[in-house]
Amino acid sequence: MNSATTSTTADRILDIAEELVQSRGYEAFSYADIADALKIRKASIHYHFPSKGELTRALAERYRAAFAAKLGELDRQQPDPTRRLMRYVRLFQDALRQGDHMCLYGMLASDSATLPEAVRQEVNRFFAEQEAWLTRLLNEGRQAGELRFEGKPENAAAALLAGLEGAMLVARSRKDVAYFAGVALRLAGALTSEG
Repeated sequence: MNSATTSTTADRILDIAEELVQSRGYEAFSYADIADALKIRKASIHYHFPSKGELTRALAERYRAAFAAKLGELDRQQPDPTRRLMRYVRLFQDALRQGDHMCLYGMLASDSATLPEAVRQEVNRFFAEQEAWLTRLLNEGRQAGELRFEGKPENAAAALLAGLEGAMLVARSRKDVAYFAGVALRLAGALTSEG
């Protein structure tokens, strides 16, 4: 097998695993599900990812890197803190619109009791990075007079992230993206100077 085929197969495995975790959760998918979707043998999956934990860790790392790239793009393309905040919220809403998916890390967090330690560490790293980015954004917005909130920006960032993840969960259970949009706009709107 050449390296291009190997990379493509591994990427396709990760793509299917991402779809399954975002729609079902960590505990509700198996290598058999991936093998069926890709029309390959389970041994082919084990070749690339010897265990479900290693597969999920690789998937989580890939998703975290992609999300970090989106945040970097937001930073570069949108200097206005309020607009950047609204685009951040839209990242979560877009996941719901794409096949009724949750944030990958929200789904993994819901299964945290059964996750391998390396995956649990990835989950914590993702949420810490999100809170750090939001903290920086909120602090910048406060200094510019565009965003307002009481207390430390770290606390406001944690509350916003928890609110978005929770709103996704409830909206998904209701199969109602509009519910998420309403809650998310209220959460973000409470931080704007017009709030």
